[in-house]
Amino acid sequence: MKKLSPRQLRRMQARMLGNLGLDFKELGVATEVVIRLQDRELKIKNPAVTFMKIENESVYQILGGEVEETTPTVERIVEEVYTPSEEDVMLVATQAGVSGEEAKRALIETNGDLAKAILLLKSRKT
Repeated sequence: MKKLSPRQLRRMQARMLGNLGLDFKELGVATEVVIRLQDRELKIKNPAVTFMKIENESVYQILGGEVEETTPTVERIVEEVYTPSEEDVMLVATQAGVSGEEAKRALIETNGDLAKAILLLKSRKT
């Protein structure tokens, strides 16, 4: 059996996937891919990236590369803390009959859930 080059194999793979209704594209080599999870971050240097579309779903495949795993810093965690908008603060303060500062604290406590913040403040008043 004749040995095929990697390029020929990729073309054959793309043709076969196309016959199955899958859109397959090789995007090339990325400088860096970052995957942020809840408790850590993965940085993959110089991976090959491919894209595949199956019906309405997109699939990105990352191949090879050097993986560096880190945990998030306190600064990044602080950045991700919810900060309520002025409109939300005014709405909650008006509906619950409290000051803007109390409304803001309740919104932060409920992570931006307006209804929960209003109910929380109303329950504290009684």
